[in-house]
Amino acid sequence: MDKKTELNNAVIESMKSGNEVRKRTVRMVLAAIKQVEVDRRISLDDAGVISILQKEIKLRKEALEEARSANRDDLAVEAQAEIEVLNVFLPEGLGLDELRALVKTAMIETGAAAPADMGKVMKVLLPRIAGRAPGDQVSAMVRELLQK
Repeated sequence: MDKKTELNNAVIESMKSGNEVRKRTVRMVLAAIKQVEVDRRISLDDAGVISILQKEIKLRKEALEEARSANRDDLAVEAQAEIEVLNVFLPEGLGLDELRALVKTAMIETGAAAPADMGKVMKVLLPRIAGRAPGDQVSAMVRELLQK
């Protein structure tokens, strides 16, 4: 089952169960997906949907930090609940050892040896990771290994 179908089914399930947080959160993600599809005049595949899910999680993490710094526990709890709902739809994450192995393989394939080659490595690496690790973690790992 593709991710869009999984999200649509989750909305239906949450409506039946009365889970308002899940229903609202998944509907917002579906709206974001639809907006991208309309703007770009394309139909997103699973990788595109995962990318949007990660973006939505990142936005909610930022909102969580802002809520905590403003001492708004109610907003922080809401943002955390939405993050937990969205994490269910992401593929299982990569461990650091798995990520390191993928980065090393990409470095060998591209012949990368210096930090200037980071773009080449990322171009090969990102499709393989496909949402299983945050982009900032991937780029930090690539940067670290290229500087050695």
